Amino acid sequence: MFRIGPYSIDSQVILAPMAGVTDQPFRNLCRRLGAGLVVSEMVTADSRLWNSRKSTLRMNHTGEPEPRSVQIAGGDADMLAHAARLNAERGAQIIDINMGCPAKKVCNKAAGSALLKDEALVQSILTAVVSAVDIPVTLKIRTGWSTDNRNALTIARMAEDAGIQALAVHGRTRACGYKGDAEYDTIAAIRDVISIPLFANGDITTPEMAYQVLQHTGADAVMVGRGAQGNPWIFREIDHYLRHHEHLDRPTKAEIKAVLLDHLDALHVFYGDVMGPRIARKHVGWYLKDQPNSVSFRAHFNQLETASEQVTALGHYFDDATTDFAAA
Repeated sequence: MFRIGPYSIDSQVILAPMAGVTDQPFRNLCRRLGAGLVVSEMVTADSRLWNSRKSTLRMNHTGEPEPRSVQIAGGDADMLAHAARLNAERGAQIIDINMGCPAKKVCNKAAGSALLKDEALVQSILTAVVSAVDIPVTLKIRTGWSTDNRNALTIARMAEDAGIQALAVHGRTRACGYKGDAEYDTIAAIRDVISIPLFANGDITTPEMAYQVLQHTGADAVMVGRGAQGNPWIFREIDHYLRHHEHLDRPTKAEIKAVLLDHLDALHVFYGDVMGPRIARKHVGWYLKDQPNSVSFRAHFNQLETASEQVTALGHYFDDATTDFAAA
């Protein structure tokens, strides 16, 4: 449906990079369920910190399908260029630059969406990273730093001129965080001034919303973030709706159980005996947050320390639940 460098993306639904969420097990699951492209958790541009367990896991792309998109974050052009080269050597096939994260711990380091305040720095970063690698470079931004400073159009033009090959825009400013509703007029205006692939991000939680946003903005794809937490089926549902203008049935209770147990197993294998069960807790919480009897079950599940205990508990939960999960 669109291309990023040599890669043809055949779905208009993309998984947004989310720190602590879009790890390898979740990326692989979302790809399997219809995401046309998935983007890794952001990796710090400071390669001196890559020896940490967290960074090592974030940079593990073994067995992942192409194209492998890796997001890097930082505020120094030379450091970001160096990080792009090293990630390309380690198997990244697309480098994504983070200028969209609103988290204080990122912005306080003059990275993420804080960069939008300094257009000269943005220019130097884009030029340095694109020049550093021979693989496609993409960019994720917000509409601006604040509602009084929406400069996304300027950044978008700058990005295309610098050689950025796709642009994702979250329909909020940095000051908005995740409060209020995303606005898409700015994204529509960006569509009028650039020709590279454009992805609309923010509050995409249903197939109808995805369709409406694409119609309003003229974007090439929607990028789904929080709407995918505990709901990886959203990718195939949106993809089917966009292609056929009809709804897929929601997953059955049996499929939810099977996918959740498969995801759980992948987390246990990827993170190991100690971290695996801990990471699994938040994912299980997202899957079950609106399901019957989940409050008491999640409180119990969060006390379990081993993979086998978690698998057994989930099996019992699904066997005992009487509400039809497909109606959720």
